[in-house]
Amino acid sequence: MRARHFPPVSAVLMMLTATALLSACGFQLRGQATLPFETLFVQASPTSPFALQLRRAVQSGSSTRITERADQAVAVLQVLNELAEKEILSLGSGGRVREFQLRYRVSYRLTDLRNREHIPASEIVLRRDYSFNDEQALSKEAEEALLYRDMREDAVQQLVRRLQLAKLQS
Repeated sequence: MRARHFPPVSAVLMMLTATALLSACGFQLRGQATLPFETLFVQASPTSPFALQLRRAVQSGSSTRITERADQAVAVLQVLNELAEKEILSLGSGGRVREFQLRYRVSYRLTDLRNREHIPASEIVLRRDYSFNDEQALSKEAEEALLYRDMREDAVQQLVRRLQLAKLQS
């Protein structure tokens, strides 16, 4: 018959202590966003990838319903401007570009059906720097597209969090 090996009491106490500390730290999954309105109309360019992604985030991440027309919604989110910019940060020898800064800007405002402003015209600006090499132009182009996509996702999440804080007046 084999003898059973039990962990020492100190190891069990350490494991229980670690479990208790982790459960007490307050970590909680994000869950659904609680937006202060039942219906929302997103007024934006029909080809805007930002607006499409925002609609999806609101529909899947909250109980708020996206409407097809402004007169069906309690709140109207106007995406005033969406702009992707690229600026040279530094030049190397021979005047070749070494670094770029990418900027992604989204301007928006939130109103109700009576056109009362609940979030005045505001802007989300995100920046990313990246190095550039002429010899790797194709891969750097793909990296740039990926950075813009990530900034758009970040902007959507920031806007959803700002919408959660909006106070609608009756």
